[in-house]
Amino acid sequence: MSAEQPVPPIPGYEGLPIGTLQHRVRALTLEQMRDLIDYESGHADRTNVLAILRSRLDELENGAEPSGGDQTFHPETPEAPRGGSDVSSRGQAPHGNPPPHGVPAQPAEPKGDYQPGTG
Repeated sequence: MSAEQPVPPIPGYEGLPIGTLQHRVRALTLEQMRDLIDYESGHADRTNVLAILRSRLDELENGAEPSGGDQTFHPETPEAPRGGSDVSSRGQAPHGNPPPHGVPAQPAEPKGDYQPGTG
């Protein structure tokens, strides 16, 4: 790693959810894992993240091989919306007048012809 400005070997590392990070580190080499542990220790120093990283480092030191994988693939990032609507204009309700409640130009009226006590 560079002594001036350390950069983690996973793009967007700081914003990755823990579950995604667990899968992303499987593609790193032994040296990249050491760099990432150094980076995490010197920055956020999150105990749960360091436990994941050290566990993977132990696996690599005991003969595990980095898995193939694309570090630029981001399944945690949703796709952009398609736009538009599947609802046709024929499926919309007809336009009507809003009720007069609260409109200054149309004061509310009493309830019809109800007279108390006329049953």
